[in-house]
Amino acid sequence: MIFQIMGAVLAALVIKFLKGGAAVVPLQPATVPAFLAEFLFTFALVYVVLNVATAKGTSGNSFYGLAIGFTVLVGAFSVGNISGGAFNPAVATGISVMGLSSWQNIWIYLVAEFAGAAVAAGVFKALNPAEREDVPRLQARDRPREQREVA
Repeated sequence: MIFQIMGAVLAALVIKFLKGGAAVVPLQPATVPAFLAEFLFTFALVYVVLNVATAKGTSGNSFYGLAIGFTVLVGAFSVGNISGGAFNPAVATGISVMGLSSWQNIWIYLVAEFAGAAVAAGVFKALNPAEREDVPRLQARDRPREQREVA
C-alpha cells in the first residue's frame, strides 16, 4: 500500500510538472453520494479480484484482467461524475495531490474504500468456504482443480 501511494504521488507530481500549472478545478462531491459510490464500486472491485485472481477454483485462468478492468470501467462510467471514481486509496491520494479533489474530501475516499474492501473480503470468505483453510473440503467441487484431477 505504501508503494502504491508513493507511486500515485510521484505520478501526480510528474503530471503537474508536465501540465505546467494548468488551471484545475477540484471536484466537490456531495458527501453521501460520493461515499456510497466509492463504497459500492470498491466492494465490487475487491470482490471481483478475490473471485477471479485469488480463488483456487480459477487458478490458471488468464482472463481475470478483463473482469477486473471492466469492473473499473463500469465504475468509472457509472459513478465517475459523482465521486471521481477512485476506488483505491492510492488513486484518491494521487487525485488529491494533483488538485482534482480537495484534501478536505480525502476522508470520504479512504473510509469508503477501506470499508468496501473489508466488507468484500468478509463476503468472499462467507460465500466461499472452500477458500478457507480451516474448513475441510468434503466435496470434489470444493477442492482445488489440481486435487480434483489427482483424486
